[in-house]
Amino acid sequence: MKALSSLVAALAFLLPTATAAPAAATEAELPPGVTLSMLSLGAQDADDFWTVHVYLPATVDGPLNTAGTALGPKEIADRVAGALREKGFEPRLEQVDQPAFADRPAGVLGWIVRLGRYPTSGEAAAALTRVKAAGFAGGTRYTAQDGIDPGAPQKVHVLRVDFRQFRGTVDTDFGPVLNGTETLTDLVAATGAAAGINAQWFYNRAPGGLYVKDGKLLGSATQGRGGIKITHGGRRVDVDAYTSHVTLRAGRASIEIDGVNRLPGEIWNCGGVGGDQPTEKPQHDLKCTDSSELVRFTPEWGVPPQGEGAEALLDARGTVLAVNTTRGASIPPGGSSIQAIGDSAAWLLAHAEPGGRLTVSERVEDSRGHRVPLTPGTTILQVGPTLVRDGQVSVNAGADGLIREGADQTFTYNWTLRANPRSMIGVDDRGRLMLVVVDGRQAGYSEGLGIAQTAELMKRLGAVEAMNLDGGGSSVMATAGTGIVNRPSDATGQRSLGNVILVRP
Repeated sequence: MKALSSLVAALAFLLPTATAAPAAATEAELPPGVTLSMLSLGAQDADDFWTVHVYLPATVDGPLNTAGTALGPKEIADRVAGALREKGFEPRLEQVDQPAFADRPAGVLGWIVRLGRYPTSGEAAAALTRVKAAGFAGGTRYTAQDGIDPGAPQKVHVLRVDFRQFRGTVDTDFGPVLNGTETLTDLVAATGAAAGINAQWFYNRAPGGLYVKDGKLLGSATQGRGGIKITHGGRRVDVDAYTSHVTLRAGRASIEIDGVNRLPGEIWNCGGVGGDQPTEKPQHDLKCTDSSELVRFTPEWGVPPQGEGAEALLDARGTVLAVNTTRGASIPPGGSSIQAIGDSAAWLLAHAEPGGRLTVSERVEDSRGHRVPLTPGTTILQVGPTLVRDGQVSVNAGADGLIREGADQTFTYNWTLRANPRSMIGVDDRGRLMLVVVDGRQAGYSEGLGIAQTAELMKRLGAVEAMNLDGGGSSVMATAGTGIVNRPSDATGQRSLGNVILVRP
């Protein structure tokens, strides 16, 4: 907690004095009420260096040359450090602490093994080559990106929308079909938007969680995970946790539909409705599987996936136009396709017949179990984790699946604790919407933030409600007049995205 407290102090000192210069766009390029500023926080110092991070085996007696975990129990770290010393290296054992989250106490996440202090990445890479030649596995790390340095350099891009002056809307959009990706700059240009930011995770070109656009359910929920509801053209923003249930009825028989607009059998981020392996709880960036599923495809998806199983093609009223014993037929205009695999295929074939009727009902609920009306103008993006609720830092790391089940906490360490590029959305106490990008993975320029630091930053920026969006190499902000505002971390530049948040005049 010392590092987190230091970050709060650093932000309290730096933010009031940071310049709010429109570094990437002039006032004339943005509509009235929309401002863009860039904050420079922290600075590179002598305590920042490159090092070799030696991977640990999953078990205390596991092989060292194929080890793949970033951290582990102290007994495993001790064994690796001892083996390094026998080879003539001088390793360091470092304890990694997990900060307190809203649903998890602070504690020790694990131990890491490192060696060397190098001024450049090239020198660290050369040392890593020697370590690998000696029979170990590992990578290089820049210590300012460990997520615990409150003074690490950061470039923060803040787009504020003041609806007392702005007459347009803030909402989401995607390309010609949902099952595809587009760059943010292309979507800004195609829609006539003034500015935009990346939004939701996409896996196999499908939304990674609940996605409601203009009241239409286009992606099913990672059950109980955080999300943000946008209504009234962006003038109202609510952060909450959401579940969704989609039911298929044939006469008196009914069955739950497992997903909407995604590949049958693959549940990215887990948190499905039943039968998923290895868990039914949210696990960010983990693919769960289910051999028996029903998945609904809407016209927004594009061309449905092909494969074994069964499918029923429905018109806009739910009348069954065709029943097929393989999957992949085009979606009827205005209708839908119900695909099934495994045992669910047998249910569909037994209950669907051409000329008959299948009824689909949808229900989205908030964390209190209240039904969320899917009215026109309602958008819900399930992203996460939650960052700020009611003006206070509130990160549900366990409920949002940021902490891995099981012994291997490599993902938790790399994604949750370590510094990464981040994108966020929030609203302040004056009702101004904030879209924020923090650049990262760029040594000496902008290191990025851990999730706890990201929440603190949004609070310091004035957010009373805030949510984390997709990040990493997907973090991008653009305006119509200037193009890309920030520095995406991928060497190839901006990524192609599934959906985005746009500010439209």
